[in-house]
Amino acid sequence: MANITAAEVNKLRQTTGAGMMDCKKALVESEGDFELAIEILRKKGQKVAANRADRESTEGAVIAKVNEAKTTGVIVSLNCETDFVAKNDNFVALANQFAEIALNFDTKEDFLNAKFDSITVAEKLIEQTGVIGEKIEIGAFEKVSAPFVGFYIHAGNKISTLVGLSANVSGADVVAKDVAMQAAAMSPIALDEASVDQTVIDKEIEIAKDVLRQEGKPEAMLDNIAKGKLQRFFKDNTLVNQDFIKDSKLSVAQYVKTIGNVTIVNFKRVALG
Repeated sequence: MANITAAEVNKLRQTTGAGMMDCKKALVESEGDFELAIEILRKKGQKVAANRADRESTEGAVIAKVNEAKTTGVIVSLNCETDFVAKNDNFVALANQFAEIALNFDTKEDFLNAKFDSITVAEKLIEQTGVIGEKIEIGAFEKVSAPFVGFYIHAGNKISTLVGLSANVSGADVVAKDVAMQAAAMSPIALDEASVDQTVIDKEIEIAKDVLRQEGKPEAMLDNIAKGKLQRFFKDNTLVNQDFIKDSKLSVAQYVKTIGNVTIVNFKRVALG
């Protein structure tokens, strides 16, 4: 049996994130071969991942990041099974590492195939499933590119938002963060009326008509009244039309205009659950 030192165990632990006893067992099994010990731990992760494939991973950390130029932003959710793991500092740090890598890719598939040290992101997920003992996976992957991109992460890493503005002007950083906070708090379903899916519009009109019929309104009046209710729906549920939460006298679009001829061109919101 190879003589395994505490320093070797600690080095393997730092490299893989695995527990101390798992690292020691892997080094003993590999007879002190460091690279083979890493492979043993990864295979252990694959076994754990296979055993937990049908588990629900509804907890986790949702991380938003923007590039240095503030022209591209990404949201990545690293999902796990329990809130206990989601709050672990190492888990949150891993989610942040993934988000940094994700900034360089346009699709979730390309991101999962990206390099994470000597392995891929997908392989790192399997490895960490073995380390943590829970199913972990990438849930959401959202990206926004614009002349200026701001972000907001709600306390606890449960909700993150990105907002793209049409121009990088003085005050864009403050406005973008304010609007990102608005999107996190008010959960708009779309940017504006034109962005609302037609199936959603049709459903809202039918709901409104059903309510009006129950109230005894004449059939001939239903279309016009329902359209009026639809406008209220747009105001409450589209980002640019919502009342700005810090000043209800302004819509969000009007607030953005306070820094110049600027509009919101895109936003993304990701929440756990």
